[in-house]
Amino acid sequence: MKKFLIAGNWKMNKTTAEAVEFAQALKSKNLANAEDCAIMAPFTQLVSLKKELEGTGVKVGAQNVHFEPSGAFTGEISIPMLKEIGVDYCVIGHSERRQYFNETDETCNKKLKALLENGIKPILCVGESLEIREGNGEQTFVAAQLFADLEGIYKEEVQNIVIAYEPIWAIGTGKTATPDQAEEMCAFIRGIVGGMYEDPAVGDELIVLYGGSMKAGNAAELLAMQDINGGLIGGDSLKVDNFATIAEAANALK
Repeated sequence: MKKFLIAGNWKMNKTTAEAVEFAQALKSKNLANAEDCAIMAPFTQLVSLKKELEGTGVKVGAQNVHFEPSGAFTGEISIPMLKEIGVDYCVIGHSERRQYFNETDETCNKKLKALLENGIKPILCVGESLEIREGNGEQTFVAAQLFADLEGIYKEEVQNIVIAYEPIWAIGTGKTATPDQAEEMCAFIRGIVGGMYEDPAVGDELIVLYGGSMKAGNAAELLAMQDINGGLIGGDSLKVDNFATIAEAANALK
């Protein structure tokens, strides 16, 4: 059976009160496979969301973390802090983190290793800009990201990593890769990872998400593609009905 993960990335949105209201409304939807859903929320909302969603199966994740366990890193959050809350996932290397906050492949690699050592599943984001896509360099670029980000990661650890393909040109722009474009890159990601570890099964077993403006209106078509296991959802994850619709589209394909 195909595995799915419908992960909402709230970015810098919602107050804690609004997050709790969302969680309460989501519970009323009685999702058939709530365990396939996760919310990546701002740090201030994580405790309240974990409490509100307890027992539902819906997972909770952070949007960033520092790779050091403690230290003089003003404004940062450590993995022990996230573990204390009980978060399930953490997003690493989102294009906005790379673009605005100088996240590099080197720091992504350090964060991946630290999260894996502490039992929190990373959601590693990779993807190309419009300029790279128009120059037909998307596969070379994404492959380079994967090689750098996964350097030193053991074969046995890869099963605990989620990879999200997020074409930068399709994030917050209203543009969306066609299902064929998204499928092609997600399949390519599987092939690259399988090749890195000289075992196609490693790539086959990956959870690969599409993260470029997946919405309630296009989710079913994207999720039906063979190599797409779900989505890292932006704007539509802020609306309970739309997020539930996407989750239901995944459930219908099981």
